Amino acid sequence: MENPVIIIGASGLGAVALDIFKRNNVVVYAFLDDNEKLHNTEIDDITVLGSPDDEGYTKLIGKKCEAFVAIDETKVRKNIVEMLHDVRKVQPVNAIHDQSIIASTASIGHGNLIAAGAIINPRAEIGNHNILHSRVLIDVDAKVGDFVQIGAGTVIGAGAVIEDNAFIGTGVTIVGGVKVGKSARIGAGSVVIEDVKAKETVFGNPAKKV
Repeated sequence: MENPVIIIGASGLGAVALDIFKRNNVVVYAFLDDNEKLHNTEIDDITVLGSPDDEGYTKLIGKKCEAFVAIDETKVRKNIVEMLHDVRKVQPVNAIHDQSIIASTASIGHGNLIAAGAIINPRAEIGNHNILHSRVLIDVDAKVGDFVQIGAGTVIGAGAVIEDNAFIGTGVTIVGGVKVGKSARIGAGSVVIEDVKAKETVFGNPAKKV
C-alpha cells in the first residue's frame, strides 16, 4: 500500500487496526472520531485530528490517503462506508494481520479487519467490511457476506454461509453447511447445528432461539 491510511474510529478496534497497519509497514496518517473528547489526543503516537464529517480531513481520502473504518456498530460503519463511496469515490482498504493465514484460493473483498491468528481456508469467500477477531477459522468453501462481525475463537465450518449484517459472538462453533440469515445474532459460546433465520437470535449448545 503506497499511500498512508486514515483510520475512522479511535476505539479499541481502531487500536487493533493501527497495530495491524504498523506491523505491515503501512503509515497511519491520523484517526478521525465523532467523540470530541478524543480530538487532539494520541493513540500510540497517532493523533485523533477530528470528526469523520469534517471535510478538511476527509478530502485527503482518495487523493493522498486511503481509509479504513474501525467502528463496531454496523449502522454507523455502513454510514461511513456509504460516505466514502458516494463522496470520496473510494473503497476502504483491508487491515489484515501479518500472523493470519489466508489460502491462495480464498477471496476477500474490501474494508475487512482480519485479526491475529485468523485462518481462512481454501475457496472460502469473505465479502466486504467484515470484522474477524483473533483466531477465527473460516473453513473450506464457507461464505461470509458483508458487514458481518465474528468473535474471537469462532469456527465457521466447511460450506457454512453467513449472510449480511450477522453478529456471531466469541467462541461460537457453526457446523459445516449451516446457513445463518441476514442480521441474525449468535450468542457467545453457542454451537449452531441448524440454520438460523434472518434477524433471529440464538444461544446455547445446541443453539436455540432466544
